[in-house]
Amino acid sequence: MFVPYILAKIRAYVNYRKTFNELSTLSDRELNDLGIKRFQIDSIARQVKAG
Repeated sequence: MFVPYILAKIRAYVNYRKTFNELSTLSDRELNDLGIKRFQIDSIARQVKAG
């Protein structure tokens, strides 16, 4: 039970970092086209579910 929990946390963190890094590379104009402000990147990355 402990191992699957840890693996799920690791996967969630990897997904968060991937999303955060991808959004961070976008320009302010590209983010604006998506309706995202730069300060929102962290909270958006935390909400993204692995798919």
